[in-house]
Amino acid sequence: MSETTQLIQPDRGQDAIAIHLINADGFDDWAKSLTEAQRNALAAQRFSGKGYEVGIVPAKDGKGWFAVGGVANPKDLSSWCMAALAEKLPEGTYRRADDNGGGEPGPALYGWMTAQHSFARYKSDPDDRGPRVLLTKEAAKIDALISEAEAANLVADLVNTPAEDLGPEQLEDVARDMADRHKASISVIKGDALERDYPMVHAVGRAAARSHAPRLIEIEWGDESHPRVAVIGKGVVFDSGGLDVKSAAGMKLMKKDMGGSAHALALGRLIMENKLPVRLHLLVPAVENAISSNSFRPGDVLKSRKGITVEITNTDAEGRLILGDALTRASEKNPDFMIDFATLTGAARVAVGPDLPALFTREDETAQQLIEAGRAHDDEPWRLPLADSYREWLNSDIADMANAHANSFAGASVAGLFLDKFVGDGIDWAHFDTFAWRPAAKPGRPKGGAALGLRAAWHMLKARYA
Repeated sequence: MSETTQLIQPDRGQDAIAIHLINADGFDDWAKSLTEAQRNALAAQRFSGKGYEVGIVPAKDGKGWFAVGGVANPKDLSSWCMAALAEKLPEGTYRRADDNGGGEPGPALYGWMTAQHSFARYKSDPDDRGPRVLLTKEAAKIDALISEAEAANLVADLVNTPAEDLGPEQLEDVARDMADRHKASISVIKGDALERDYPMVHAVGRAAARSHAPRLIEIEWGDESHPRVAVIGKGVVFDSGGLDVKSAAGMKLMKKDMGGSAHALALGRLIMENKLPVRLHLLVPAVENAISSNSFRPGDVLKSRKGITVEITNTDAEGRLILGDALTRASEKNPDFMIDFATLTGAARVAVGPDLPALFTREDETAQQLIEAGRAHDDEPWRLPLADSYREWLNSDIADMANAHANSFAGASVAGLFLDKFVGDGIDWAHFDTFAWRPAAKPGRPKGGAALGLRAAWHMLKARYA
């Protein structure tokens, strides 16, 4: 049993500490039911009902206590409404009190679990508090919510792990473990076969040490008669920038450049764990963009799996190269739907900031489905354009195309247009340019590796294929 499965449990009437959810507008009226001593206790804690405030109140008889949480609207909870309570309350079993709009936590169950997850692998003195368990009468939702929370926690753990301990080989180990658990087939291409069949993946990763040798990881699962869904994730375990080397500040967080692969693996796990009736095709090109005497160079021309030749104008635009070969492979199977995740451009962060994954799609309907699914599950993406007028910026004088454009405009869109060249004609395709990182903690969302776009994609797939 994982630690997450302990955090929400069916409500069978067992002893539990009550949690009252109050907003600022309703606090004064609610407080009239309290004793003066109870009101004084809340005043001492400066509790006023504002969002994410937490208070502890002694019972009227002096035996025991209950908790109070500030929310925007007790009748319409988000995933994060009870997350601050999960973070701050002591170990114990809790139940939402049946007042101010109802007694069920609903979507807040998700944030209750993610709030208690921490990346403690390297901590000599981790938080040793026991679990804060939340009860619910909606027992049918528990397994699905646990699956989602654990998928998000997987993304966080993988992204937080330094490249020394999470190279291409370790990404392969994660994929193999997942494939074995769900009786999926897995193949890994590396060495001479990688150089022959996935030349851009090989070129980007060839400068890495032997222990971080590049590879293409491929998983297939599900009934072959079901609609084929391809999921691809950028797996650059560390990005130095190559010979166009990044600055120290630019390189600081580059252990997270495999965040796309973390999302792809987590989404694949959700699909298999919940037995979504699709034929899953999961691909992770896994490399380290290192610097050595055999690094690929500015000015080099690479041949791709698709046969398109690419002039290298920037070795720090490497993620799109490895994705190009992987998207080509996925397209060869003619999927019903294809989705990729990548920490692809700084331009996407300039455009939409760290909280919103940038979304690109060929089909308007697909974009709307992903946006609505994300909005309904507190993971809304923001669509950016794949504008045809920018395609010419990838023209090359000596090859079929360049890997990066010369001006500073529309960087995320131009990167998306590069990928679009490697997606088969007529394929319904979505691309997430995700940050995979939270620069500051919020309730239920710790600082560090973060799943951004995962829930949007998962709930869109469930709505389309379940």
